[in-house]
Amino acid sequence: MLQSDVKISLNDAAELLKNSGNDFIELFGHGSLSVELFKPKKVDTQQPHIRDEIYVIISGSGRFFCDGKTFNFKKGDFLFVPAGVKHRFENFTDDFMTWVMFFGPEGGEK
Repeated sequence: MLQSDVKISLNDAAELLKNSGNDFIELFGHGSLSVELFKPKKVDTQQPHIRDEIYVIISGSGRFFCDGKTFNFKKGDFLFVPAGVKHRFENFTDDFMTWVMFFGPEGGEK
């Protein structure tokens, strides 16, 4: 985990992710907050999560499926997914990458 009190460099985070060989890497944790970098390869296979989450799109574009609805996303967009909700990124560009922030209790905020 690359943890800093103030700043995480996107370049450093992307290099750690690349070297991990995974689609995501946890970079920061504080209390209930967990911050990851996510860059799926061709297909997003994630399942619903046990906590609420936020995505902030760093680069790329595509479609986002969330709770039965699908819509376009692009660089700079903010997406919120409540705990337990089925979601995935679809038809995304090769440069797609996003910050992911998990927070709150298991089962999500009320």
